[in-house]
Parts: sequence; structure tokens; C-alpha cells
Amino acid sequence: MWQHANPAFPFRDDAMMLNDFDGLLRAAGQQPEPQRLLFVFVRAELPESPSSDQHARHASGEGGTLAPVLCVDKAPHEVASFAALAAESTGTGQSWDLVFVAALEGRAGVAPSADEAAQPLRLMVNAINDGQVSRFAAFDRDGDPVQFY
Repeated sequence: MWQHANPAFPFRDDAMMLNDFDGLLRAAGQQPEPQRLLFVFVRAELPESPSSDQHARHASGEGGTLAPVLCVDKAPHEVASFAALAAESTGTGQSWDLVFVAALEGRAGVAPSADEAAQPLRLMVNAINDGQVSRFAAFDRDGDPVQFY
């Protein structure tokens, strides 16, 4: 289950805290090593044989099973804003409810390539399928941060 929130998302294990998507983009650009952002878009679906409570929570936009439908990696400078990212995702024809974001750190001043991001993206999808989402920032379709409980 998730709810809209205004939490601070730690970008790394330092004091930098994030309150919104734009803050995440700024933080990615300020890290000592170049970053590659990983995005997994998910749709909230009802589980098999849902209870009436699960139906009600899903209908109110606060519950369901998260099903990854789209993933992409980008350098921070390739993402102008949340609105631009959402508009680009619309072109895929995949509907989604939330997007999870993580960062992959480069080495020796070299940003990770798209090829280097493939395995971490698969691991991220697996983590989401397993319900292990606490280490990712999450945003709804409007770019508002969400938290899980």
C-alpha cells in the first residue's frame, strides 16, 4: 500500500535529501561521480482473488500489486523534467501509475553506459516484483513523491 507523501529521499548515504523529482535531478548532477538514472514504471493491479478491502484501496489509488511495465536508463542531463519523462513514456503506449528511480554511479569520472545499466535495471525490476521498494525513490504520474507502508 502506498500514500502520497512529502518524504525526504536519501540519494546516497550522505546528508543530501530529496523532496521532489527536480531535487533528484539536481542531486544526480552534483554527485562526485557521474550518474545514470534507472527508471522502472509500474502499474498497480489487483491481486488474484482480491478482498473487498483490496478492491476499495485499489479504487482509491492506494493499493494493489505493482507490475513493472516499462524500464529505461538515462543520464541526468537527458531528463529535462518529470513532465518530459512522463510525456516520453506516454509514447510507448504503456499505462503506468508510479515510477521508481535509482541511480547507478560511474567510476573515475566516467558515467555508466546503457549496457552497464542493463543488469542493475533487471535487478531493480526483480526487487520491485519481490516488494523490496524501500531503497528506491517513487513518484506518481503527477511527479508527487509517494511512500510505502
